Amino acid sequence: MNHALNHNQTSEGSRPRVAVVGAGIVGLAHAWAAARRGWDVVLLERNRQAQGASIRNFGMVWPIGQEHGELYRTAIESRGLWLELARETGLWARPCGSLHLAYRDDELAVFDEFAQMAPAFDYDCRLIPPQEALKMSAAAKAEGLLAALWSPTEVCVDPREIISKMPAWLESRWGVELRYETPVEKIDAHGVTTADGTRILADKVVVAAGTDFRFLYPEQFADAGFRQCKLQMMRTPVQPRGWTLGPMLAGGLTLRHYEAFAECPSLPALKARVAAEAPELDKYGIHVMASQNGLGEVVLGDSHEYGDEITPFDKREIEELMLRELRKMIDLPDWTIEERWHGIYPKAPGLIQFECQPEANVEVVIASGGCGMTMSFGFANRLWNRWEPAEGRLRTTANGRVESPA
Repeated sequence: MNHALNHNQTSEGSRPRVAVVGAGIVGLAHAWAAARRGWDVVLLERNRQAQGASIRNFGMVWPIGQEHGELYRTAIESRGLWLELARETGLWARPCGSLHLAYRDDELAVFDEFAQMAPAFDYDCRLIPPQEALKMSAAAKAEGLLAALWSPTEVCVDPREIISKMPAWLESRWGVELRYETPVEKIDAHGVTTADGTRILADKVVVAAGTDFRFLYPEQFADAGFRQCKLQMMRTPVQPRGWTLGPMLAGGLTLRHYEAFAECPSLPALKARVAAEAPELDKYGIHVMASQNGLGEVVLGDSHEYGDEITPFDKREIEELMLRELRKMIDLPDWTIEERWHGIYPKAPGLIQFECQPEANVEVVIASGGCGMTMSFGFANRLWNRWEPAEGRLRTTANGRVESPA
């Protein structure tokens, strides 16, 4: 079969057309960004819904972890778009903020340094005493708590709900054409060809295929130095009697993971202490965090294995190590583990987002730093402003709201 779908996208007076390949969070972000700018959008996904990293994470929109400057500003812009999406769709999003809990002196030192430098870099956070942290969080363990870093900017969403329901809203609100169970086999400057031979013409193609990028453009994947990163995670049942976590929680181990803290003078000593005391945590890239979705389930994790270390089989040792570290800083009414899973995402050295143009009219966009939920909406908005002529750009206000041009 060889069918051609041509909506006369290049004829005078018609809307330009974009084909977005991949319906994970990056693809959904680009479909939304294009549709609100007046583009005709077709969204293609090889599965019944996206099954990759977008549905296998905490649901943390996490500006506090992003490096100061453009990345942090993009994260705040993305946060504003998440809250706008929640208002328009009724999808669950909770602007609960975050607490980083300090139980060791070196953790407290890093948090204090970060809080002192935060105003210069526009971070909205402050160091708070244990009593204040314990009032904010029913889960924070009181014993040994020295202080906490409070940030109000973080938002919790439910990845399963977003990935399953946002496409239908894009279709009903913005007229996005959804083509699920439609693998794309070939991409060129004029559109895409699907596995059944259907030809879909487009003025632009955005490839947001996550790990599948390596099959569509293997040379570019190899040249970028991508490695696969595997993480293990867990979820509890609904916690009893309406118990709530409060802000999303992280601890001192998380300081090793996020670039926001890289300039803190005490961080090298903290890393050295962890490496000496618990080398197994470095071996598996473990830092522990907790979030709670709208159903009341608590999501726990995570670990990071790379490249040749990755196997299809999850390690009980990793789960036990994560639970060991989590129990040091949080108390849950019910620690039963209801679900376990792993996710894999492509990681490029030093890049939060990878972009390339392998051929004319084709843009590849990959969340390459493990921050897709945090950054994708903001990155998509900025990229479409770059791709669009000035009169078609959308303006972003200081609080992250996106407005049409006057």
